Amino acid sequence: MVFGFFKKNKDDKKQEAPQLEDLVLSKLRPGYLVDYDMNTYQVAARNCYKWEEGGVTDEWELKLGDQVFYLERIEEDGYVEWSLCQKFSISELEGDIAAHIQEHEDPPETVTLKGTQFHFEEDDIGEFFRGDSKEPMHFVSWDYEDETEQKFLTIEQWGESKFDLTLGFSVEEYQFSNILPGEPF
Repeated sequence: MVFGFFKKNKDDKKQEAPQLEDLVLSKLRPGYLVDYDMNTYQVAARNCYKWEEGGVTDEWELKLGDQVFYLERIEEDGYVEWSLCQKFSISELEGDIAAHIQEHEDPPETVTLKGTQFHFEEDDIGEFFRGDSKEPMHFVSWDYEDETEQKFLTIEQWGESKFDLTLGFSVEEYQFSNILPGEPF
């Protein structure tokens, strides 16, 4: 029947256009653009960490050309903290830290990355949810800070022998601007 040709199918999932109040850092979606430090980043993914000791960390994967950064938001006791991180290979740490963890079940109290020493602060166990996945990936993390308390480093262990290393620093929400909606890629 031709009369219904121009009608929209009710079964089609309609994605609503973002409202002005949705254009804030904590509501970034894949495809959105956001400016930070005179660069424009595109949101590639939104992930979530749930911690055994309580709390949730929201993470947005930001792309700048071929570089990938991670914007993280954690709220504890009503206080929100933001950080910007980048992943590195654990082999960039001085010494064989992966072997140390496998042998002792913990990393050393102090690790060194590119000449900067980082001191152990805390550890935790968590679940990682990529995108909209309901299936968690389990991991253990160890957090370190440098002597100036300006930079932090996190070692994550996924299973027996896979390790990630993240280097980051604190940022403030006001440092990000020009949030624009876009299409996920």
